[in-house]
Order: sequence, then C-alpha cells, then structure tokens
Amino acid sequence: MRILVVGAGATGGYFGARLAQAGQDVTFLLREKRALAVEQNGLTVHSPHGDFHFQPNVLQASQLTGPYDLILLTVKSFGLEAAMKDIAPVVGENTMVMPVLNGMKHMETLSQRFGEHALIGGLCKINATLDADGHIHQMTPLHQIIYGELSGEKTERILKVDQAFQSAGVEAILSETIITDLWEKWLLLSSLGAITCTMRGNIGQVASAPGGTEFAQAIVTEALTTMKAFGYAERAAAVAKVREAVTDKNSPQTSSMYRDMMQEYPIEADQIVGDLVERATRVGISVPHLQAAYTHLCVYQKNYLKQ
Repeated sequence: MRILVVGAGATGGYFGARLAQAGQDVTFLLREKRALAVEQNGLTVHSPHGDFHFQPNVLQASQLTGPYDLILLTVKSFGLEAAMKDIAPVVGENTMVMPVLNGMKHMETLSQRFGEHALIGGLCKINATLDADGHIHQMTPLHQIIYGELSGEKTERILKVDQAFQSAGVEAILSETIITDLWEKWLLLSSLGAITCTMRGNIGQVASAPGGTEFAQAIVTEALTTMKAFGYAERAAAVAKVREAVTDKNSPQTSSMYRDMMQEYPIEADQIVGDLVERATRVGISVPHLQAAYTHLCVYQKNYLKQ
C-alpha cells in the first residue's frame, strides 16, 4: 500500500517509522519547520525494542501527489481542520483515512468531509514523547495500535491494513468492535485528563488526598452516563478497569493533557472534556464535576493563548 502519515510527533513518528522500517511504502506529510528538520537530520527512535535511525520520505502539502491507499492521521485534534485541507487533494475514491486522535468528535468531522466509507477506526496505546532535538522516545514497551472497519466487518481493504501493521513489529490488533474501543479510550482519557489537570497532580496523589477518590469516581460516572446516552454499549470489565486505574493510590500516572499543561503547551480541552460537557448539556445530563474541569481547562487555554 501507498501510505501517508500525517505528522511525525511521538505517535505518527513512531508508528510511521515502524512501518517504514518494515519496508512499507511510507511518506510523512509535515509542516515546513518539522519537514526541514527531518529532511536534514532524519528520524531517530529510542525504544526498549531497540534504537534506530532512518531517513524517511518527507513531503509538504504543496508537494503531495495522490491518491494514497491509506492516510494515517496523527495530528492533535486542534490541527485537524488544517490536516483535512492538506490531504483533500490526495483522498481518492478508494483511499482509507485512519485517524488516531483523541475523543470522538473527529469521526463525525472526517465523515462529513470525506464520506463515511473513507473512514476506518483507529486508536493507539503508547507512552512516547519528543525531545528538544525531535527524537522520539518510547518510554515503556507498550506500542499497541488497534484498527477496524466501523461496521466491524473484515473487509479485503482492512485485511491489507492489518497485513501492513502486522509486519511492523508492533502489537497490531484488528478489531471487530472499533467504535466501542474508541468510546472506552475516550472514557479513560477524559477521566484521566479531568482528574489530573483539575487537581494538578498524578492519580496517586489525587486518590490519596481527602475527597480525591470520590472526585475521580464522580468524573468517571458523569463521562460514562453521557457516553451511554450517545450510543456506547457499556462493557462492565472495561469500565471497571478505568475506575481502578483512576483511583489507584500508588499510581504515578498522569494524562498527556496534564503533561502539556505543565509545559505550557496547547491542549485538547474541547475535544477530550468539552465535547462531553456539550453532549451532556444537549440531552439534559448533569455533569458538575466535568463542567468544573472544563472551566478550569478553558481558563488555562485563555492564559496560554495570551502569551
């Protein structure tokens, strides 16, 4: 397949690099500053599975020629509109667009722009970051990517995607329940983000503080109630794992949004927490804890944007 990876941050850079390392036909679509840096220095991955360096194929939007068979979207949610504009000329009749973004709002946005048929579901689980030199650091061995047709069918095209990722030396999973998987990842991300950002500490610190466990449980309950109202078919075991994860007094876990706040970076407040608050308001569900968390995040965003 002809694969276009949009972005070379910690997520896109890592999984794109693994695909390229396996011999897949991979091109990275990058903004000018990142493109020039990668063209000059290549991509370096530091990983528990072995470090490697390579010179990827890099293009900027004006240089794209298509169509591509698979477009892997790995931008932050606030970069989605610009990314859609960039890839539009190379989305052909048979192109698959696989977003690996947070929340669920992007699925509706992409479907409206390119048609539901173009979309396949995707999510990843990896603890990785970029350093000041643009090197990718995988901090734990976890490198899981999950994908599937929205219908759950094992189509010929999704089997080709599966074949590509299975070759890449990562934990690749073809899911027949990708929509449910996406809801559950959002449940975890929104809970982690609301808890750690509002309380300005890791899960263990919050859970150990007076009222911390109750606050965390309330956040999960509000998010879960909202998601069920919009179609999430609850899987009890998955929800139990989320509740356990966000109330573990020994856990050093934070959310990526919290880490971005600590570095005064832009955050995905609207997509991870705000969208839940908006949905709850739309159907009359009371979410006071999520609302407080979202207000807190919006204050941070306004202060950040002034700088």
